[in-house]
Amino acid sequence: MADIKINLLPWRADLREQKKKEFLNVLVGVLLIAGLIVGGFDRFYNREIDNQTGRNNFLTGEIKLLETRIEEIKLLQQTRNELLARMEVIQNLQGNRPIIVRLFDELARQLAPRVFFTDLRLVGKELSIRGVAESNNRISSQLRNLSESTWFDKPNVTAINADSNYGPQSSQFALSVVQSTPKKEEPN
Repeated sequence: MADIKINLLPWRADLREQKKKEFLNVLVGVLLIAGLIVGGFDRFYNREIDNQTGRNNFLTGEIKLLETRIEEIKLLQQTRNELLARMEVIQNLQGNRPIIVRLFDELARQLAPRVFFTDLRLVGKELSIRGVAESNNRISSQLRNLSESTWFDKPNVTAINADSNYGPQSSQFALSVVQSTPKKEEPN
């Protein structure tokens, strides 16, 4: 029998070469699949980040719009408050107009005979009166008239000076009274 020599080396080398190719094909396939997965996740998260950035930009724009509206509202409120203050001043002036007229009317009604007012000054609620009277009795009569009036409180003579330019017993006087508004009577 002849020696049969079987050389298994090329077969083994071919098998090894085939397994190496399969391994490389599987490795390339796994890397390709892994690359696709990583790329897919990357695209997904980048798209989500872009969406969130868009939402953030939208919110930032809306916040700026609201801030400008808030500033406009503050300016409108300030303008409104200024207008209300002006209206209040006007209403006070309108409300006080009849009081001033009534005050002068009451002064004329309470003027004692032979007493003449030469100067009237109203500062706040205090009315300063300067005038000339025929005699000191006329000044006393004027004080009584003012104290009886519901429109005046606390009449007080501050000065009396004799002045013969207006008559032998005439005097110049200065007095002050506090303006008061009579309370309205309540119906019973």
